[in-house]
Amino acid sequence: MDTYVTTAGALGTAASIVDTFGSLARWGLASAWWLALVLGTLVIGWEALQYRLAARALSERARVEMVPSATFEPSPEQIWRQGMLLVRAAGSGPWWVPRRARTVRLRLRADGTRPLTYRIEAPASAHALLATTAYGARVHAKPVGPIADKHRQHVVRAVLTLRGKPGSRLREVPLEPDPLQPLIDAVADLRADLGDLAEVCVDLSPASRWHLAVRRAQGMRLAREEARREAQREARWLTQESTDPLPVTVGKLLDPAEWRGAPRGQLVMSPQPRRVDRETVLGKLAEGAGLVRVQILVRCASDQADRAQARLARINAAMDVYAGPSRLASQGWSLGPVRIGPDRWPWRPRFDERWRQALMRPARSGWAHLEEIAGLLKPPTALADLPLLESEMPTYTLGEDLLPQGWYRGPDGRERLLATHEDDTLFEVQSGKAGWGKTMRAQVQAVASAHNGRGLAFVDPHGDSLTDVARYLAHDDIMGRIAVFDLTVRDDSALLACWNLLDMSGRPRPYEVSAAVVDAIAASLGWDDASAPRALTILTKAVEALVCVNTLAVAAGVPGQQATVFQIRPLLTDPAFRYLVVGALDPEARRWWIGAFPDLPKDGLGTVLNPLERLGANPVIRAFLGCPVSGYDIRRTMDESQVVWICPPGTGPTDRLLISLLVRDFLRAGLSRRDLPEGKRHPFRFYLDEMISLDGGGSSTVLAEITEQLRKFGGRLHGMTQLLHRLSPTTRAALLQNASCLSTTAGSVEAITPVTTQWASSITPQDAAGLERWWHYASFTVAGKRLGPLQIRGPELEEVFGRLAKPSRTQGLLRAAHANTGARPLSEQSALAAGQEERVRAFLTGLTPTTDNQNQEQEHFA
Repeated sequence: MDTYVTTAGALGTAASIVDTFGSLARWGLASAWWLALVLGTLVIGWEALQYRLAARALSERARVEMVPSATFEPSPEQIWRQGMLLVRAAGSGPWWVPRRARTVRLRLRADGTRPLTYRIEAPASAHALLATTAYGARVHAKPVGPIADKHRQHVVRAVLTLRGKPGSRLREVPLEPDPLQPLIDAVADLRADLGDLAEVCVDLSPASRWHLAVRRAQGMRLAREEARREAQREARWLTQESTDPLPVTVGKLLDPAEWRGAPRGQLVMSPQPRRVDRETVLGKLAEGAGLVRVQILVRCASDQADRAQARLARINAAMDVYAGPSRLASQGWSLGPVRIGPDRWPWRPRFDERWRQALMRPARSGWAHLEEIAGLLKPPTALADLPLLESEMPTYTLGEDLLPQGWYRGPDGRERLLATHEDDTLFEVQSGKAGWGKTMRAQVQAVASAHNGRGLAFVDPHGDSLTDVARYLAHDDIMGRIAVFDLTVRDDSALLACWNLLDMSGRPRPYEVSAAVVDAIAASLGWDDASAPRALTILTKAVEALVCVNTLAVAAGVPGQQATVFQIRPLLTDPAFRYLVVGALDPEARRWWIGAFPDLPKDGLGTVLNPLERLGANPVIRAFLGCPVSGYDIRRTMDESQVVWICPPGTGPTDRLLISLLVRDFLRAGLSRRDLPEGKRHPFRFYLDEMISLDGGGSSTVLAEITEQLRKFGGRLHGMTQLLHRLSPTTRAALLQNASCLSTTAGSVEAITPVTTQWASSITPQDAAGLERWWHYASFTVAGKRLGPLQIRGPELEEVFGRLAKPSRTQGLLRAAHANTGARPLSEQSALAAGQEERVRAFLTGLTPTTDNQNQEQEHFA
């Protein structure tokens, strides 16, 4: 009875529960639309709240531009640290910021004005994190503002997502060559004048733990299901005897091995599913450190539709460098000629929103490890081959203040003549094989500078360059300021100007003239206070005395009776002449000649006289240096922006002394411009061909001093040499230190190495040694930025200035060049130089008449 009651109660309870669930089900079915409305409202409200919070968080962003140095080459460890820093920056912000707004954006942009800029955009709270990088001093993080783009007529869009199994990896791209090189090449030929623009935005978001847990669970579930399916296929294979085709069955009956098989009726064990290895299945998802969500947005624009679409295709192809088990593929599909994707409604507004606000859409993003995308976590390195854009280095145009440098073929196949600004080009060094275009390139620059209204002096030991450029300089505005000093003449009728080292016609400071002459001669001969103190003293006193005489002659209005360096010999050896000179000196200067000079041993004078005698033995040099009034005045040449051609006589010991005097005078004239306001120091260029022949003796330190001291006084130096390592160490070090332009043609590896070692790039001595004729590797300074090295073709006079050539006026140019210097036939100049001692003696005699008592004083000097 009790059992019956208990059973009845249990049945009643179960019935009431069933009734309750039934009532709830009927109520739910009757109120389904109310429940759907409430749930929909909650979902829409939650999404709206998330959107507003995300928009608020993304409205304030910190932006920095990463500017790498020319030697930037990061290590994998530095890239990893930078990636973790970016992940930390993406996750910064207030607690209420939605996960979709916790992003950091890497923006790679090219618009035809710069090769490829690299920006980082993150929440404003991450500003302190972005101020420093893991790359150290080789990358400068520069704060920047938002980009204000102009409107372009045609815009195309793309979203790149990771395709492949959840745990599969992208291809491991090595850091050398630069992983960004395919992308750089894809945007290399952008043209700003056509409105071209290409941008790639890589958005990174920290991996959510619960999202990662769900993805791992899904991966393991799929792997186990696959293992079970494989076990089932294997089981079907083991039991396929009953379903074998007739030929297979007959074959088994005829095979004795089959007869010794399992006994009839024995059961076959079904294979078990293989064990699923977690690390193998999950792949990169097994390790959470460095795992991020990635979305890549691409936008290309242009004022021409075809260019934008073609650019997008090239960028998509550039991303194939990451294709491996997983790859980056563009979203969308094609229906014939129509592409369905982010450019079409309704996907386009969503793309624009993500582009504008850097929103991350988890359903559309993939998972990647920092090591997989290491190439995108850094700006271009020194290993990247960046294109040279016209906005970075101008194209030469006649009439603009530019110097042509060489022909450069851009990524689009167009060739243009590169140029540097006159004021940017301070010092230049050219090295390489003889006859391969160094001198021609310098001649083109000299002609351009002359037409720019600038002053220059071209020193050519061979004497051929003026003949090459004359037809391009034969213009009225240049004829008035052209001058030539050709010391290679041999014919008595050939015109020759003169240069009196002691000329005081321009009323320079006497002590500056004396110091310049003494320093030049002493430096050329290797004299100093330790090795030749007596010779140095005698030379100094002799030059000072003759400078004093010339000062008096100019003051008296007879500059034609000035002494030259060849009057040093009679001053030291002729008592009568010495008496006249000393009589013109002030008491202080006279005291040395009366008290100290008579006690000097006569054989000590030969040290001073021997080099002067060698100079005087050459009739051309004697005529050039032995006339009283100079047609050569480099200081006046610099101030008046004249165009001067100087052809030294040769490279022997005597010629080196003259060259030393010329080069030393360059330095003296430049330093003397201290008396001019800075704004009136017109830049003046010295082109020195065959520097090896100009760098001997005293010039070995002077050339270095020109590069070190004359910049602020307007001096510029362009040097050409076949073998840079044959220059003196002082000159070579100064030129390489201060070179605005550095170039080399082909040559031996040994000769080219001093140049290529200055370039922290992939250009090796072997690369330069293999250059064809007329081709150069060169680096330049433009607007304070170092560009190159670039491979350029040396310009030629005819192809650059062909329309300026006036061959019929060449002789007129040469006549004007000689007329501007007061040149006369060599025979006349030689006669003038030969009689100059007597003219000086006559002038001094007029100042100091000879008497019987004075004759006794002359005997004292003897």
